[in-house]
Amino acid sequence: MKTYAPDIARDLGLRPVQVEATLSLHEDGATVPFIARYRKEATGGLDEVQIQAIIDRAQARQELETRREAVVRSIDEQGKMTPELARAIAGAKTRAELEDLYLPYRPKRRTRATIARERGLEPLADVIWRQESPGAPRDAVAARFVSPEKEVPDLEAALAGARDICAERVAEDASLRGMARTRAVDDGGLVSKVAKDKQGERSKFESYYDHSEPLSKAPSHRVLALLRGEEEGFLKVKLQLPDEQIVGQLERRVVTRPQAPFAGELRAAVEDGWSRLMAPSLETELRGELKQRADREAIEVFGQNLRHLLLTSPASAKRVVAIDPGLRTGLKVAALDGTGKLLQTATLYSERSGDERVRAAAALLELLERHKPDLLAIGNGTGSREAETFAREAMKARGLSVPIVSVSEQGASVYSASEVAREEFPDLDVSLRGAVSIGRRLQDPLAELVKIDPKSIGVGQYQHDVDQGLLKKKLGEVIDSCVNAVGVDANSASAQLLEHVSGVGVALAKKIVDHRNANGPFADRKGLRKVSGFGPKKFEQAAGFLRIRGKNPLDDSAVHPERYPVVEQMARDLGVKLQELAGNRDLVRKIDWRKYQGPDLGEPTLKDILGELEKPGRDPRGDFTPPAFRDDLQKLEDVREGMVLQGVVTNVTAFGAFVDVGVHQDGLVHVSQLSTRFVKDPAEVVKVGDRLTVKVVSIDLERRRLGLSVKALTEKQPQAGSRPSAPQPPPRVQGPKAREAQRGSESQPFNNPFAKLKR
Repeated sequence: MKTYAPDIARDLGLRPVQVEATLSLHEDGATVPFIARYRKEATGGLDEVQIQAIIDRAQARQELETRREAVVRSIDEQGKMTPELARAIAGAKTRAELEDLYLPYRPKRRTRATIARERGLEPLADVIWRQESPGAPRDAVAARFVSPEKEVPDLEAALAGARDICAERVAEDASLRGMARTRAVDDGGLVSKVAKDKQGERSKFESYYDHSEPLSKAPSHRVLALLRGEEEGFLKVKLQLPDEQIVGQLERRVVTRPQAPFAGELRAAVEDGWSRLMAPSLETELRGELKQRADREAIEVFGQNLRHLLLTSPASAKRVVAIDPGLRTGLKVAALDGTGKLLQTATLYSERSGDERVRAAAALLELLERHKPDLLAIGNGTGSREAETFAREAMKARGLSVPIVSVSEQGASVYSASEVAREEFPDLDVSLRGAVSIGRRLQDPLAELVKIDPKSIGVGQYQHDVDQGLLKKKLGEVIDSCVNAVGVDANSASAQLLEHVSGVGVALAKKIVDHRNANGPFADRKGLRKVSGFGPKKFEQAAGFLRIRGKNPLDDSAVHPERYPVVEQMARDLGVKLQELAGNRDLVRKIDWRKYQGPDLGEPTLKDILGELEKPGRDPRGDFTPPAFRDDLQKLEDVREGMVLQGVVTNVTAFGAFVDVGVHQDGLVHVSQLSTRFVKDPAEVVKVGDRLTVKVVSIDLERRRLGLSVKALTEKQPQAGSRPSAPQPPPRVQGPKAREAQRGSESQPFNNPFAKLKR
């Protein structure tokens, strides 16, 4: 067992054997989705969140051990290692503890203390530090170190140099630094003031022009807002540390003999060590830690929002005509069949003149009658309500009725100009590619949105300000989880979607598409092995997540090929063919799973298999329900306070939820307005894609802000979470309560950003 497995297990509330099994599987090349779905017996049923947490903790421990080895090596090379120091380094549990111990031995530039040592003043510093009674008058002792040739011209210069050495000892003492850090976290404040050259200037940072709050309670969104304000030159941000209290604590620890001859010098050294050395260092460290924790919280919020967006219910095989609206540049129109294949494009100018509008209406009607779409998708950007009005008027005149769906067009322009779009539509104008993307993301949000950089989708919080490495890692995990939760059709999926399948990756995804194009569709899962590079290990990891519609119904299910023999035995025991068993709920419910248990096959996997047999090929994302907005509201100026509107949640942040009510400007439901009960974390009650009934409580036309409330509704209205919850990891289909419980485990409130920093 790994030496740190018990520590990880204790931190996460798990059994060490679960941690060890998870790490062994991961080191053997198993992915998180694969472990969570197909190795439940080995891990004791851990879900994706727990598995990822184990892997992350193990990686952090490995990094700590690597750093520990480097510290030991450095101190050994200096010849300064002692048994006591070695024990302290070996016992350091955090990076901060380790770095505090290493601080006195870290190579550094010349300091005032270094210069004082070069001048021979360290023995005097030792006398002051040890608070000795040297047996001679104070000044006489110090006078021994006066040496003009060593640039110590007088008594005061000797004492000043000795104080510099003592001050550095205070600042570099690990226990003193730890004590000061704890006090700074407990009693420090986060303060912001308006920059001198911005006084009186209106900005989005006005509420922070004179702001302060306890450091330990500063939420992530406010931390990131303050730092952005500082970056843009509007704010001056600093940590306000409790200097007097910390200096008092340090003095009580260091100056143990107040009557000693040099006690006054030592007190001065303590104060100097804090104000000149330790305080600036700690402020830098704590600001960095505050930023890291704010980043992690913002990234977690982004990950949750992205998950819910990717798992939005698809319109699936419905035919779609999509419109990318534009007032001056015209409406870009794309007709798609039920598989997303592009059938026709057009550009219509509905807002130029009356004649142009008539011609545009005729062209739209001709296109609708030719392709007979099930849905009309309209991007929700500038001109969307005008485009919707135009389409409704045109259809009404001809007696047509096609449901209109507003679709987020965030990132559509990014896709249009991307290499992926150029490969898909090399001969299509860039402006028309956006319409294709809008239509396809209605048909299958997951398949289309994976082609776009997640930062461009518009569901994040300060996503450009946070640690980009951590953000990329988190979003990659979310996309992989969602893709594998739903499953991928191996015969129709794009390379961009396939690369997120467990065990596949970019290179193999391209090979799968190339093989499919050259040899036709795969007849069964076994055919995947014919793809170059699709070896046994990759097949084990990927096969259960790749769907193939063919003779074997199990190939279109989440049943892993390694379990096909068990299912075939079930069919034989019932006296039916496999094709008769799959999808027959009555037959499936006659199966006693206990008869099929084995050393590595237990209740969790067997029940998953039975669930798949009841509904093979099911899509866990739920049924599609198009949102509806009021026809009489076109823009923010049409909204009035007190209106009750239906909307769709487009983004959830730490301070509330943004809701699209169909007026080109998302409204904010502040966390305090999400419910009549206290809500600590908006993600507790609402998620991206939820249908929400809200009341308009404020309108600021100058700043283009719309304030909404669920709490203010006087009548009983549907509240947050009216749409069925999207599936959460682990990938198995769960009930709403289980999914909500799972989601809760993913989102940890940002109460005390330094909770784990204290020693």
